Amino acid sequence: MKSLIDGDICAYRTAAASEETDETICLLRLDRMIREILHVTGSDTYEIFLSGEDNFRYKIFPEYKANRKDTVKPKWLQACREYLATEWKARFAHGCEADDLMGIEQLRYGPAQMSAYQPTIICSIDKDLLMIPGQHYNFVKNEWYEVTYFEGLKRFYEQLLKGDRSDGIPGVAGIGEKKAARMLEGCETEQEMFDICRQAYQDDDLMIMYGKCLWIQRKEGEIWNPTTLLTGRFQSNYEAEEPSSSTTPREEETIQLLDPTTPDRDGYLVHGH
Repeated sequence: MKSLIDGDICAYRTAAASEETDETICLLRLDRMIREILHVTGSDTYEIFLSGEDNFRYKIFPEYKANRKDTVKPKWLQACREYLATEWKARFAHGCEADDLMGIEQLRYGPAQMSAYQPTIICSIDKDLLMIPGQHYNFVKNEWYEVTYFEGLKRFYEQLLKGDRSDGIPGVAGIGEKKAARMLEGCETEQEMFDICRQAYQDDDLMIMYGKCLWIQRKEGEIWNPTTLLTGRFQSNYEAEEPSSSTTPREEETIQLLDPTTPDRDGYLVHGH
């Protein structure tokens, strides 16, 4: 089993819970969190992902996450991120988000439950990631999920209806999580879900802009582009726009060129690309 660990969540939660401690204690807590995830999932390999710079979503929707700009970050957040990069060989996402890299890796060989290769499991508490098919582990609630391809699509369309307030995406006014689920209940095709969202929005441009921001990539450079759905052909079409490298040259040297067969962190294997 290969764990795909949400480094953004791990770093932030640890730093936020360690405001009254010193840096050493904070990093020890972070180290313990990662080890516990690997132990519980029974993983012998892993990758940890951190969001970097130049997220393509800001170009699509300049107000994306603008509501967070005045948020005070935990004192040891940067120290936690640096620790994950240096001690656990975390992989940085530039041009996209850590969520995108986890989605890409989870589906590199198709849905995990159908793969003949080593299965992967996304380890995060972020519900947005449940739009990605395969295995998931919520390490705070100690809950496991198996998401099918259609369930993942339904999660995306529910998100499109209700929006994501934490990312500054309002969705459709008056639609929350429960109403979004009810609206899509009984849908058997993606076309049906798309048509319901389209009717609710009454604005194709706005819906597509929000959808592009909410969609988590399944392959490198992927941008949600529902061209065939707009014409009612019952099939999605996703286009690649300006594929971007997930690492800088410097990070390639310090992080990505690690020999994938070399044990790291007490025998676990970290796989770079």
